[in-house]
Amino acid sequence: MRIRRRDHQLVEMQMGPMIDMVFLLLVFFMVTAKPVKQESDISLGLPGTVAQEEALDLPDEQRIRIEDDGSIMLNDSVLGAPADSQLGELVGTLKRFKQSADANKSEALVTLDAADGTNHQRIVDVLNACARADITGVTFSDSAGEEM
Repeated sequence: MRIRRRDHQLVEMQMGPMIDMVFLLLVFFMVTAKPVKQESDISLGLPGTVAQEEALDLPDEQRIRIEDDGSIMLNDSVLGAPADSQLGELVGTLKRFKQSADANKSEALVTLDAADGTNHQRIVDVLNACARADITGVTFSDSAGEEM
């Protein structure tokens, strides 16, 4: 009996399934990778007003006194003439007070003390000045100095 010899076939590695697998792995790693944070997304602290971590000893409130003649006094400093209805100097001072209170992480408070003979329009002028300075914490005080 004669034994037949079989021809050995060359084994070839098929490239199609291997390329498919590489592409699947590539897509998987691309989807699961975290995106790199761009430079524009990084927050910076520019020079200027910086919020304080510790509270500073600033006056808790500003006291505005309206005299009988219509003059405005902020903490014993005259800031408004009786004829001035816009009160630009008072608004500027209150805006600086608001900025310093925001930097100190505290609320800007204003106590309004009007004399007994004060016109109602003058009180409205002062309230408008507080609104232009973006101050919402306004309280009234009676002539004896007690808050209402």
